[in-house]
Amino acid sequence: MTAAPRAHDPAPDRAAHPDSHPARQTSPGTRRYDAVVIGGGHNGLVAAAYLARAGRSVLVLERLPATGGAAVSTRPFPGVDARLSRYSYLVSLLPSSIVRDLGLRFATRKRTVSSYTPVRRPGAAPTGLLVGAGRTRASLAALTGSDREYEAWRRFHAMTARVAAQVFPTLTEPLPTRAALRARIADDTAWRALFEEPLGVTLEAHFADDLVRGVVLTDGLIGTFADAHDPSLVQNRCFLYHVIGGGTGDWDVPVGGMGALTAALEHSARAAGARIATGHEAVRIHPGQGESEVVYRTADGEGTVAASHILVGASPHTLAALLGDPPPPPAEGSQLKVNMLLTRLPRLRDPAVDPATAFAGTFHVAEGYGQLARAYREAAAGRAPTAPPAELYCHSLTDPGILAPELAASGHHTLTLFGLHTPARLFTGDHDATRAALLDAVLAELDAHLAEPLSDCLARDADGRPCIEAKTPLDLERELGLPGGHIFHGDLSFPHAPDTADPAGTEDAAAQWGVATGHPGILLCGAGALRGGGVSGIPGHNAAMAVLHPAPGR
Repeated sequence: MTAAPRAHDPAPDRAAHPDSHPARQTSPGTRRYDAVVIGGGHNGLVAAAYLARAGRSVLVLERLPATGGAAVSTRPFPGVDARLSRYSYLVSLLPSSIVRDLGLRFATRKRTVSSYTPVRRPGAAPTGLLVGAGRTRASLAALTGSDREYEAWRRFHAMTARVAAQVFPTLTEPLPTRAALRARIADDTAWRALFEEPLGVTLEAHFADDLVRGVVLTDGLIGTFADAHDPSLVQNRCFLYHVIGGGTGDWDVPVGGMGALTAALEHSARAAGARIATGHEAVRIHPGQGESEVVYRTADGEGTVAASHILVGASPHTLAALLGDPPPPPAEGSQLKVNMLLTRLPRLRDPAVDPATAFAGTFHVAEGYGQLARAYREAAAGRAPTAPPAELYCHSLTDPGILAPELAASGHHTLTLFGLHTPARLFTGDHDATRAALLDAVLAELDAHLAEPLSDCLARDADGRPCIEAKTPLDLERELGLPGGHIFHGDLSFPHAPDTADPAGTEDAAAQWGVATGHPGILLCGAGALRGGGVSGIPGHNAAMAVLHPAPGR
């Protein structure tokens, strides 16, 4: 078809190899590639790098002025040289095989502490539950008065570790059937606990203490609005992805911030010959037989490119709009992301724990089991939680290099807060007022466990304003195109083929890799693919494999 009135073609990539496959003219005004990737987030860059390294001609169209999507580092506070992971911030699901395959110069570091949860009980001195650093058993015993919860903790996490070791390697393979995945796990108790019964049933059977149940449950609620007993098991699916990463469930700190991963991926893709066009927004996909066209928009007008494969790193909602298809069910994000820079870490009411220990891992606030249930009920009824649950961590304790040397030397630290049970519906009225009120409420919950107000520790930017910013689901929808601000592009799925799939494995490669869209040659390569969500690169890898290996079989 003839191109629409158009701007310049995407500019040649100066970093591409001079002998890389050139785009070929197929009709006036239309340039052809083997693959066009829509969206230059980390998954799109993974897909582009794999395809370019395999000798395919690849064009990446990115709407924003820079690549990375949600996996970026920025200096959000004017005049302050601190590079914060603005949206996503920890790494667990990125397979080491992707790092090796693409030759990425990217590293992560282990956190010295898993979590700290402060405790205030009537008539008792402030204390807390410290997990990690060799203190888990003693801390649980001090909290509960016996070793029972520690033994339950040990058994439960041994179970999830066994599941992780079996499931994680399958994420970069063709989708197993449900029966095949169950056989691979080979543990009926674990299968029932994680894949069949609501997570709340499992936690109540394993643990007696309300706080312990809540600490474990939080992994099922990150970016997911659900009750522990939700019959859809969306909380189970979220929990599973949070405990299988790397085969261990560890959540590690990206050295240099999340933007270091994006930079490494962009370098890998460009070095292999992929062309990356920022400021180019895809506005329409025209499916075709053997070749499809993408209409894009720049500041100067519109243009058209064609390819035998279109890989979409944007959400399924964006894909439907590009195709003119009916939209999928609405998605709703549920988080409040707060970035801060402090002049010092605040002192705790619990004198037994140093702030550098407490904030090195995940610092839980208002995340007891009962507190989480109450916050969910309030938010489901359209009211902001009275005691908003949240978790915090300090990146700069593990990776001080994200701060300018003078900031690090003077004791400055970053602090990241992730609020739970704050669904998009809460912000549809007066957005800014609701965001401010929720921020005040969640910081008040934190202050209840501190020996000094957090506000006394906030650094100031060049204009004298406190170094703190908050992002709601609606902010993420506006800034990143996430549907309803959902950080996973929609509810996560279990990592096996749908029950409607052909167990003989006769579907096409896109279906077998979990990246099918219903349109031949058009694949999902973002978080909305099966086995998507989180900073993993897995959907990008799997979409590339579906292109490169058209008949993998199961």
